[in-house]
Amino acid sequence: MRALIFLVFGVCLASPSLADGEQAGDFDYYVLALSWSPNWCAIEGDARNSPQCDANEDHGWILHGLWPQYHRGWPANCRTPHRNPPRSLTSTMSDIMGTSGLAWYQWKKHGTCSGLSGEDYFETARRAYDSVTRPPVFRKLDNSIKLPAAVVEQAFLEANPRLDADMVTITCRDGFIQEARICLSKTLDPVPCGRDVIRDCTMSDARFDPVR
Repeated sequence: MRALIFLVFGVCLASPSLADGEQAGDFDYYVLALSWSPNWCAIEGDARNSPQCDANEDHGWILHGLWPQYHRGWPANCRTPHRNPPRSLTSTMSDIMGTSGLAWYQWKKHGTCSGLSGEDYFETARRAYDSVTRPPVFRKLDNSIKLPAAVVEQAFLEANPRLDADMVTITCRDGFIQEARICLSKTLDPVPCGRDVIRDCTMSDARFDPVR
């Protein structure tokens, strides 16, 4: 029994913690998550009939979210004194987030933890998005390709000289390149990622779809 208790305790210590209902503004840094829209559409967006995946759209790297983060773990759904943003505000984010629905969801789960009002959170998220150069090479693809996730990371490092390898990580899902995640300070300067964030995809043949 004692051995089992120590095992469970060790697993809990090794797992990143997600704290719901924490006080807004209590975090260490941001994670800027950039999702490659064509891949997300192939994985789930098309099946949802998401407006983000409409044939008339040409989204590439979209802003999945700006996430307050602890050095280990992250807060979510925080207690905030600020009112929820109006639909007119979340709609203005669809140009870089794909849909106003994603903007609303990101506010509820992550924006409430920033300590900012809805207006300031989305303005900060847009500044964070604009502070990172999205490598233009990926928008030049004509067909789906398979490539190492490390190639995507290197493209971000070359396009953003202020970034070091421990400040960006590439994730994969269902055989696709999923996201580029970049760690930023509260003032949006690049910073090293925590151990639970810097977990690079190791695939050598991840699929990457072209912008439609």
